[in-house]
Amino acid sequence: QVQLVESGGGSVQAGGSLILSCTASGYTTPYYYVGWFRQAPGKEREGVAAGFSGGSVTYYDAAVRGRFTISQDKDKNTMFLQMNNLKPEDTAIYYCAASGPTSGTRWNGVNFSYWGQGTQVIVSS
Repeated sequence: QVQLVESGGGSVQAGGSLILSCTASGYTTPYYYVGWFRQAPGKEREGVAAGFSGGSVTYYDAAVRGRFTISQDKDKNTMFLQMNNLKPEDTAIYYCAASGPTSGTRWNGVNFSYWGQGTQVIVSS
């Protein structure tokens, strides 16, 4: 059973930075995608960024490209989302997700089946 544990988040002022981490366990393959989605109050959940554990493939939503960066620590099965130059519109609950075979949320051609518990990001102006 794949499990995701995410950490990070918090409150910052506009222009500040935060880092989210997502540690995956239970995969029988070293190749999978990890992504972050966010949901702001009253809005639908949207894809933010995703990365591939086996290489440098990354996807970014246009709203965060150039400000958010994905990296990973392969030894710890952990991916990081570095969020710089945060804006008030980035305020949301951020969910870590990972790819899997079962039906889930599809983004950039990747099926995300497993989900973390979510972490709050608040950016004040």
